Amino acid sequence: MKVIAFNGSPRKEGNTSMLVNYVFEELEKEGIETEMINLTGEKLRGCTACMKCFETQDRKCIFDDDPVNGWIAKMDEADGIILASPTYFSDVTTEMKALIDRAGFVSKANGDLLARKTGAAVVAVRRAGSIHVYDTLNHFFGISQMVVPGSSYWNMGLGLAEGDVAGDEEGIQTMRNLGKNMAWLMQKLYG
Repeated sequence: MKVIAFNGSPRKEGNTSMLVNYVFEELEKEGIETEMINLTGEKLRGCTACMKCFETQDRKCIFDDDPVNGWIAKMDEADGIILASPTYFSDVTTEMKALIDRAGFVSKANGDLLARKTGAAVVAVRRAGSIHVYDTLNHFFGISQMVVPGSSYWNMGLGLAEGDVAGDEEGIQTMRNLGKNMAWLMQKLYG
């Protein structure tokens, strides 16, 4: 089994990445392969609602000038998907939104290719707005017919400066519990 995480933070090794790595530690203990993809530094185009993916039904977006089609293929191959974003004005980063919109349309256009995969949101936040980010990520999982594990609290960690989440004991435990629950669920579904 494999889980792929998409880190929407512009800081490749920042708080968002750290939180995902706490989840990864628990998944890896259960023998689940993990991979992190950083969206940062990529010039991603948003969805134009051209509907070409419904015409071609080739599991790709018509635009092939950025890495999104490769990422959709990785989503298709994975058993579990983590979408992780810092909180930007109470929502996901622009790069994460582009991935969600384009992958979502392609999935719908191709018979809901993400259906019944396991999905988990991870959110880094300074103070407020994280619930909206969490909702945005979970709405993607819901409309994609994915299965979402819970944790001991909402899947967020508190921190501003790079590395601050390491001091959020509750956030770390939430991520560890998320990893354990995600592994358990995936073993039940795909084991």
